[in-house]
Amino acid sequence: MMHTGTPVTVLGLGLMGGALAGAFLRAGHPTTVWNRTTAKADDLVARGATLAGSPAAAIAAAPLVVVCVSDYDAVTDVLDGPLDGRIVVNLTSGTPSRARALAEEVARRGGGYLDGGIMAVPDAVGTADAVLVYSGPRPLYDAHEATLGGLGTGLHLGDDPGLSATYEMATLVLMWGMLDGFLNGVAILGTAGVSATAYLPIARRAVGTVAGWLPDYARQADDGSYPADDGTVDTHLAAMAHVVEESESLGVNTQLPRLVKALAERAVTAGHGASGYAALVEQFRTP
Repeated sequence: MMHTGTPVTVLGLGLMGGALAGAFLRAGHPTTVWNRTTAKADDLVARGATLAGSPAAAIAAAPLVVVCVSDYDAVTDVLDGPLDGRIVVNLTSGTPSRARALAEEVARRGGGYLDGGIMAVPDAVGTADAVLVYSGPRPLYDAHEATLGGLGTGLHLGDDPGLSATYEMATLVLMWGMLDGFLNGVAILGTAGVSATAYLPIARRAVGTVAGWLPDYARQADDGSYPADDGTVDTHLAAMAHVVEESESLGVNTQLPRLVKALAERAVTAGHGASGYAALVEQFRTP
């Protein structure tokens, strides 16, 4: 394999880190890697990567350093030695406040910093299906956009280094909400002898229908106006009560529908009984 692109370093070779390094290799970038357990680098070395003996040696080997480890404490540990002139792209999950603090530390040590999030599974990395979001100074992103493009479809969110972590948190909440809702529904249907596989076609249609509502909901959330185009909160609340009641009678866990019902009840108390469902955004905005 010919390696003629910008040299890169990848620190951390877990499932995702290994996928990142592999994508850089496929895109033709000389790739230096480091991992605490060196055996995880064997396949990458066989494909042309260079294994560094220490994080400092790995950082010194390339102008672009991509970090993907377990948490921000581990990021701090591996960013060893001087960072003069290096651009650190941190793809480790964390909080916005930690991202901002790390950006300041990298700058203090002479480097540049981009925070990022990977909206994909490892197998998708290196394809257009993988979406990676970045935040931090736009000139830094622009300078390395072509190289980072080897990982997937890149989106720059803004100059605040904490933005990518904020987006990631919002997306994780969305993901968990969908998955928990599906699994709760599977539990309910299971009491009637219906398999999760049998439910799948209906569930997929329901997810698609709800996705179609999002543009209107986004506009309402931004405007603070909640017309009841698809039913009032009061109407939804009555259906929520039915789900809680039936779940109790079936012996199915009621925590999720009770939480949803409690939020709707709070919205009604706040005067949104006749509003559309998007009015619940105000409950999520309230501590």
